Amino acid sequence: MHHLLVLAACVALALACWADLAARLIPDRAPATLAAAGAGLQALQGGAGAAALALLAALLLLALAAGAWRRGLMGGGDVKLLAGAALLAGWQGVPALLLGTAVLGGLLALPYLLARRPGAALPPAGRAAGRLRRVLRAEARRLRRGGPLPYGLAIAGGAALSLATPGVLP
Repeated sequence: MHHLLVLAACVALALACWADLAARLIPDRAPATLAAAGAGLQALQGGAGAAALALLAALLLLALAAGAWRRGLMGGGDVKLLAGAALLAGWQGVPALLLGTAVLGGLLALPYLLARRPGAALPPAGRAAGRLRRVLRAEARRLRRGGPLPYGLAIAGGAALSLATPGVLP
């Protein structure tokens, strides 16, 4: 059961990444699946108490991120994904989740900041196939226009890093 929940969480994170990169929209089923898998993992490894603490941490993070969303600093899908990731990480993994998300978000921002400089040249999409090529071309247009970051990628990476933190998962 443990491995199925981890697999479901990984699939949800991958879906969120792809959708955020392709369309800047994270489908509700991704954070919902992530939250369900996270709650299940927390209950399996630490019982009802661990699941309750993880839920409390996720709700606190949801409230804080919702405030950022109201100010236009985060997208709604990012808010839900972050809360689902907090359930997955558990209360003890939330610091690693936040640190990983912040560091990866900064790294993700670098090409966007560099591309916004006057005269910056973007590399061509190359020989990427089909849908990936369309996504890369769309991303190049977003870079040129100064579009928003696909921050779901950073959140998913932070979630993955939090799972690698000792004591988060058995």
